[in-house]
Amino acid sequence: MHHSSPPPVFENRYDAGRKLAERLSDYKSKSAIVLAIPNGGVSVALGVALTLDADLNLIISRKIPLPLSPEGGFGAVTDDGTLILNEDIVKKNNLSPDQINYQVAQVRKNIRQRSLLYHKDLPPPVVTGKTVIVVDDGLASGYTMMAAVESVRKRHPKEIIVAVPVVSAMALKEVTKRARVITCTVGSAPKFYLADFYRYWNEPGDEEVLNCLREWRLRRSKPVIAPPKLVKEKNLGNSR
Repeated sequence: MHHSSPPPVFENRYDAGRKLAERLSDYKSKSAIVLAIPNGGVSVALGVALTLDADLNLIISRKIPLPLSPEGGFGAVTDDGTLILNEDIVKKNNLSPDQINYQVAQVRKNIRQRSLLYHKDLPPPVVTGKTVIVVDDGLASGYTMMAAVESVRKRHPKEIIVAVPVVSAMALKEVTKRARVITCTVGSAPKFYLADFYRYWNEPGDEEVLNCLREWRLRRSKPVIAPPKLVKEKNLGNSR
């Protein structure tokens, strides 16, 4: 328990997605594509994609954990191999090239496994010339998002928008150097914990990710039933 934690802003990630979608109303029905960072970003992105009537897909970006402190990280890597390192953390922890390469290899192995699981029913996202909205459940250091943005940029989109319910002041400063950031809340406390901004916080499993993708496909594929046409009856009179 963090005694200085702020009151929760969101009930859960689905609530956060609905509130975030309100900030993105300018992009409704404009052929944008929403790319969610799993696992936590997918349930947020579901509400965003459905509200904006946008395509939904994934971009897998994972933190590279410190060798002896896995809760901390020194960068991030994405599913297409894009790599961003926090050079200050690398120097502070005196990480050798071998240590860096080993940790990166482990993360890439995990990403391959996730990619096979999540993308088996999803075609690769085509983002060239499109507005791309990259969604996560929040940014603490911002490195997973920065790696995701650089990965998307290689594919020549029209525009990249970073959309997150909450972001630390430090991450906001760094990420806005790479893309426009739309958020509901900026956390400025010295110790920043994403969980503090959610009343109900858990680590979503793979099944929740797949369920969100199924729900998006189901709700997007439902045919729109047009109201019945009003047909004026002709007064035929006495035809005899």
